[in-house]
Amino acid sequence: MDENDFLAERFTADRPRLKAVAYRMLGSLSEADDAVQEAWLKLHRSEASEIENLSGWLTTVVGRVCLDMLRSRTARREDSLEVRVPDPVVQGEGVLDPEQEVLMADSVGLALLVVLETLGPAERLAFVLHDMFGMPFDELSPIVGRTPAATRQLASRARRRVRDTTAVPDDLPRQREVLDAFIAASRGGDFEALVAVLDPDVVLRADVGGAPMMASKEVRGARQVAGQAMLFRQYARFARPVLVNGGVGILTAPGGRPLSVMGFTVVGGKVVEIDVLADPERLSRLELAFPAG
Repeated sequence: MDENDFLAERFTADRPRLKAVAYRMLGSLSEADDAVQEAWLKLHRSEASEIENLSGWLTTVVGRVCLDMLRSRTARREDSLEVRVPDPVVQGEGVLDPEQEVLMADSVGLALLVVLETLGPAERLAFVLHDMFGMPFDELSPIVGRTPAATRQLASRARRRVRDTTAVPDDLPRQREVLDAFIAASRGGDFEALVAVLDPDVVLRADVGGAPMMASKEVRGARQVAGQAMLFRQYARFARPVLVNGGVGILTAPGGRPLSVMGFTVVGGKVVEIDVLADPERLSRLELAFPAG
């Protein structure tokens, strides 16, 4: 086996983990693929024979690429949009390919990714690489250009934000019960039944991208969120339960054309968060497969 074949084999073995790092950093599946591809190109341009720890080197490169992408995103003011819902990982029950399995390790729900979106680029990098992938601070610090102590503080601030704003969801069977009740109430147009399954302080985030005649929004409160659900009652019969980032969700695809993906966070038998991606352009890139029925 020559060096190129050896590198290709090693890179292929590391690729799922590298994409998992990039997905947590960027909240975008397509951008995660771009970051991983950039790491492959950098590997080809490097003196690979001098790299002692190839997996660690690739992780560092992906981290740097993602950090640059996040800083560029901020500079272009893309984050000035009122709401941005990360790309969901959608699957049917019992359907999970190996790459999805790595992506979903550690139960990276949409709610957590939404919180990560609120972090600064350096904080997000420190939290993802240290707390989620165990990279030591002395290896992280050169990536963010700070001392190990300062990098530790970045991760600590991010950890507090995550801890204070994310809740541990119910187990999957309980989540399914709540989702079934939500779908039934939506299809029946039962406003009070919808309110009953929602936490009083439920938050709905809807990201429609550049869709005409609509606006991305954040809605709070059970009756307000139920009112939004009632506005789209005509699409409820096209709603199919799926798993979204390991939790329950709904894929709505009238005529086989994806209209929206909704991820639900269920805590204490109530829906506390609903994250909706309804951006047609982004949905078209997800290669969604929808259940029959």
